[in-house]
Amino acid sequence: MKRVSLKDIAKMVGASPSTVSFILNGKASQMRISDELKNKVLATAKKMGYQPNQVAVSLRTGQTKILGLLVEDISNSFFASLAKTIELEAEEFGYKVVYSSTENNSKRGVELLRMLTQRQVDGYLITPTVGMEEDIEMIVRHKKPLVLMDRYFPGIDTAFVQVDNAGAVKKGMEHLVNKGYKKIAFITIDSGMIQMKQREEAYTEAISRSAEQKKKLVLKVNFAGGRELAIDQITEFLKKNNPDAVFFATNYLGILGLESIRAIGLSIPTDLAVVCFDDNDIFRLHLPGITVLQQPVEAIARTAIHILMQQLGNNKIALKKNQVQLAANFISREST
Repeated sequence: MKRVSLKDIAKMVGASPSTVSFILNGKASQMRISDELKNKVLATAKKMGYQPNQVAVSLRTGQTKILGLLVEDISNSFFASLAKTIELEAEEFGYKVVYSSTENNSKRGVELLRMLTQRQVDGYLITPTVGMEEDIEMIVRHKKPLVLMDRYFPGIDTAFVQVDNAGAVKKGMEHLVNKGYKKIAFITIDSGMIQMKQREEAYTEAISRSAEQKKKLVLKVNFAGGRELAIDQITEFLKKNNPDAVFFATNYLGILGLESIRAIGLSIPTDLAVVCFDDNDIFRLHLPGITVLQQPVEAIARTAIHILMQQLGNNKIALKKNQVQLAANFISREST
């Protein structure tokens, strides 16, 4: 089927191709084109199924109006909410979003990032994983619009937006200590990313200041080993150490942890108190409800988009900072 062109529309309405182009690009008023002709062109274009040639538009404007979004796992509630808000916010600025999941796999992340570069996206929104440093540095060197989310690389000077990980864990630990728990365990993942380091360091600092607990109890789950192995690791750790409270560093670890706790036969919070970093519908619906540090997902997404739009020259609001940490929302439920 032949693609409908500007010339085809121009022939149908009896106007020049340049006039049709002005109308379809929203410049009718600027070029003093009558409303009658504008409406006729728009109606004809719609009837004929006209679609602009994106390659030609890109060559003419130097923009694709497409943003590349890479997240760790689009099936995870945090990243799904992040992607949804970014898509809606980007649309307000006239951009579409292409997104994929790295699955926390550096090779996959690098391949996807290079694919986005080949597609000449106008800007990047990325939750990077270890192993993507070189490609991120290349984007920075070429001065491409880029915002990292949820985590960043300390050695690379780039814009980022994340939750205040240390502040959130501190708040959760203070809650447990004030509740009288004396043997608090921390379960995290074996990751070299900065956000996980910040959470573990905050736990370690809280234990070092505790009058009741001097020894930290930390399990680093090898999440690449799969779900069943992770559950086994958590179960064995809880049985061996017998803590009176446990702090899960991510929501997916928290969900697996609930399975382990049930398998052992422990009662929450009678036998074991539970706090989790980041919320999930399961934690709200679980009986008892699980106390969480809820990340401000929508605020992270909006802030990231506005920083990126500022880099692209499309943001009307001047932002003072391009490296932002936002406070988590502490939600106390029955698990503590």
